[in-house]
Amino acid sequence: MLLSEIFNEHSIKLNLEADTKEAVFWELIETMADVHPALDKTEMFSAIQDRERKMSTAVTSGVAVPHGYYPGTNGIFGAIGISQDGIAYNALDNEPIHFVFLLLMGESAREEHLRTLNRVLSLIHSGALASMRTAQNVREVSDILSRFR
Repeated sequence: MLLSEIFNEHSIKLNLEADTKEAVFWELIETMADVHPALDKTEMFSAIQDRERKMSTAVTSGVAVPHGYYPGTNGIFGAIGISQDGIAYNALDNEPIHFVFLLLMGESAREEHLRTLNRVLSLIHSGALASMRTAQNVREVSDILSRFR
């Protein structure tokens, strides 16, 4: 599955308004709920918070991949948020986060979840984030994502 299928154009926010971790979660969950109206926003938030309480999902300088299991669903759902100013996230390096790749998956998607995290890490290490940060529209971001299978 391509990253552009998990993070479709309607679930990409180029200019996050929130500036705290929890507020970003809610902002991206609202975006996901617009794309997947059958998902419950409170349950999505709870799934993300449950994982975040175990350990920060800030994976590298400026990037976080909050994720969690959402019971009763199949597949993987995602949203991307980009913040030019940065988000207070309690990252291990205490630096602000500029990219948030939020993922929710059903219990049956555990194997696909690991492949998806690997694709996101490949994207991060490819240098593509610089292009994503300066993207003028979500189509440009989606085009970048489509290169990662």
